[in-house]
Amino acid sequence: MWERTLQDLIRGLRANKKDEAKFIAQAVDEIRQEIRSKDMELKAGAVLKLTYLDMLGYDMSWASFHVVEVMSSPRIHLKSVGYLGASQSFDQDTDVLMLTTNLLKKDLTSKAEDVAVALNGFAQIVTPDLARDLAQDVIKMLTHSRAQIRKRAVLALFKVLVKYPEATPHAMTRLRERLEDSDPGVVSATVNVLCELARRNPQDYLSLAPQLFHLMTTSSNNWMLIKIIKLFGTLTPHEPRLVKKLQPPISDLISTTPAISLLYECVHTCIIGGMLQGTTGNALARTCVTKLANFLQDTDQNLKYIALLALVKIVPTHPYLVAEYQDMIMSSINDQDISIRMRALDLISAMANRDNLQSIVQQLLSHLVRNESAPLPSAVQSLAQHTTSAPASTRLVNAPSQSPAYRLILAQRILALCSQGMYENVTDFEWYLSVLVDLAYIASADIGGEIRDQLVDVAARVRGARRYAVQLMVKLLCDDTFLMHAGEEGSCAEVLWAAAWICGEYCGELAEPQKLLTYLLQPKVLSLSSDIIAVYLQAAIKVFGSWTAELADRWDDDDLPKVRNTVDTVVERASEFASNSDIEVQERAANILQLLTFVRADLNVFRPKVEVGFEYDEPEASGFGEEASAEPRFPKSLCLVRPLFDAYELNPVAAVAQESVPVPEGLDLNAWVVPPPKEDVTPLQEAEPTGETKPKKLKKGKGKDTGAKGKGKKRKDTEDTGDTLIESVETAEDKAERERRKAERLERLRDDPYYLVDDRAARPKIQQDDLDSIPVVRLDDLPPLPTGSAGNSRLPSLRSTPRTATPPSYMVDRVGEMPANARPATPLQEPTPQSLSTVSAGNGAVSAPLPSFPVYEVEDDIPRTGTPSPIKVVRAKKKSKKAGSSNGKKRTTDSTSTQ
Repeated sequence: MWERTLQDLIRGLRANKKDEAKFIAQAVDEIRQEIRSKDMELKAGAVLKLTYLDMLGYDMSWASFHVVEVMSSPRIHLKSVGYLGASQSFDQDTDVLMLTTNLLKKDLTSKAEDVAVALNGFAQIVTPDLARDLAQDVIKMLTHSRAQIRKRAVLALFKVLVKYPEATPHAMTRLRERLEDSDPGVVSATVNVLCELARRNPQDYLSLAPQLFHLMTTSSNNWMLIKIIKLFGTLTPHEPRLVKKLQPPISDLISTTPAISLLYECVHTCIIGGMLQGTTGNALARTCVTKLANFLQDTDQNLKYIALLALVKIVPTHPYLVAEYQDMIMSSINDQDISIRMRALDLISAMANRDNLQSIVQQLLSHLVRNESAPLPSAVQSLAQHTTSAPASTRLVNAPSQSPAYRLILAQRILALCSQGMYENVTDFEWYLSVLVDLAYIASADIGGEIRDQLVDVAARVRGARRYAVQLMVKLLCDDTFLMHAGEEGSCAEVLWAAAWICGEYCGELAEPQKLLTYLLQPKVLSLSSDIIAVYLQAAIKVFGSWTAELADRWDDDDLPKVRNTVDTVVERASEFASNSDIEVQERAANILQLLTFVRADLNVFRPKVEVGFEYDEPEASGFGEEASAEPRFPKSLCLVRPLFDAYELNPVAAVAQESVPVPEGLDLNAWVVPPPKEDVTPLQEAEPTGETKPKKLKKGKGKDTGAKGKGKKRKDTEDTGDTLIESVETAEDKAERERRKAERLERLRDDPYYLVDDRAARPKIQQDDLDSIPVVRLDDLPPLPTGSAGNSRLPSLRSTPRTATPPSYMVDRVGEMPANARPATPLQEPTPQSLSTVSAGNGAVSAPLPSFPVYEVEDDIPRTGTPSPIKVVRAKKKSKKAGSSNGKKRTTDSTSTQ
């Protein structure tokens, strides 16, 4: 029972799977008794069993002292068990590690077998204290007569230098000698250690470059060559002269080596070492790209992955070389491995330019479309697909499975590609608007906000595409797809926000505005979020105002019934929105109702003018001829709404434009615009008990006190009455009035959030038991808050105080949006991107889109004459210093400008 071996323990565990915990508890009790035995064989067996249980997750830290006892055994097989248990269970906080210092010193000077075991165990349990105490002993082992001890000492020295870097100068001489060791294993181990150490501080190892170069050109060991080339990749950024020296031998290795791992390491070192520059570098770069392209055609997924990873790093310096293999890279998008697809996306993003952007985006869009009709593969087809030895003809080619996260990344990558550099690669903005609408239908809901921002930004910046954008947004608003799935997961309902905003802001481009009103105010809109409903309402009143103003320009009396019916319809539908729970929706619906109620009243009293013949002189006879001719032929209320919204043009403004305007001279931003009320002057003396005051007459013109203290000083608190100077004396009524004004001011400041008033002494204390003294107010019966001069003008009022616009947020577009007299950019501001050149709207030389995703066709009811106007990116006009620093004439919109 007391001599159960490790084999017996393993057999017992397998036989007691149903009650494993009970068996292990019994075995641990036995081990506790065995490990206290004086028999070293029995103690070592217990340590060996504990080591096995420790690998299963059971703690053996309680036996640390007994492990040290087994480590000190003179027998090599018992010593090995002790070092194995120590390397398995000891950590940096083990208390008994301080007892192992002398033990390790003794073992490092013992027989070769003991030295080998000690070096192996020491490398696993080394701490900063052990490294400091044993560094010199390990360095001495580098000159041992046996090669296997030297190799183990070199590897253990790496752990010592990591824990105790101060020993590096003492170890460098020995490491340099080991690079010329007669044993290849020792040299390989030394190169491996230097490669790892050089990553931490490359400058300390530049002096070893000649020896390493000699090894690279003379050695035939591929694994050692890989380490040497990695080491040179770390050193070349710190020593540019190495680049020219290394180009010929590395080029030969790339062209001749059959080892794929060595080939990739050479290519990677060329990229990170800056060896692809210049005439020689261009030839080397072409060779590297050719080799990596061969990896893309290999069946090994690992080779595909590392090839894409390396090509991503080559694209910034040699994009034309990578572009030759565009079709091969695009095919990696359909790979089953998600990691390969992600690296291919990174590479495609780096390759995009004005010439290939449309083709790349169309293929990515096709990849986003779910192929739900594809049949599931059979078991034989799946097995053949995943069998490496199966011929290519038997493998099934399917669209890769797409998780929601991957689809989101793919959609975001499309938006990033097109908006890069302020749309510098987009040559046809009508095509890009169609792409955004396609994304709204096939992408996830998480991308809806970004699509909305892009739609608004393009419509605001590109004037030539506004008409197409408005017509495209009308189609979105008339489509019930987003309204039906507004509350469902995966719906991009945010695009309706952009559609309503664009149609309202640029309603002059609408062909039939009155028809759009029925879609903007339909009952289904109430299922959307409150912010979208608010934009719908604002767009509806803008469209109505634009339509009525155009109708007034070409007024016909026959249009009066149509206008009345439209007004009645809008009022009826807007009343449904006035009861919405959101306060902003209520406010906008109430504004619409009030405006249209006025318009309807004006339409009801409007009477068409009767054409008077020449034989009648009644208008002139009655004296109203001139006044009647001055009145318009249409209802004047038709021109009421549009000036409220189009008085100023909405232009894009940079997010940092306002803060970049310099403060004009003489302007103190901290000065009071309206100074606070002044405090009353403290009276000079109290009034007499009777309340009467007796003025004290002084000599006229003197103005000086005749008293001793006031001699030569002018009296401050006096009133000039002409003949006499009467000293100010506060009466009881004045004191009461002053106290009343003071109380009123304190009460006003108490409700002001910008003032802290300490009124603890003035408030009466309410006893805990006196509950009846606590005031109770019915909120339903509260009178309206006073406004103006009649009441407290500083109290906040919901009806009287205008709603403060939300601080706008903008896209990262800085070109042409800063004022002319802007201050230099602060370090927090981003640099201004390159200027966006003028591009053509429809006739530019761009690649034709794929037939699967054509550009949206919209009905152009407004005839166009001549050549279409070119599409230009809008830049803010130069503003004067006064206009740049003033916000008074800015146009207030229903949204946060262009985002």
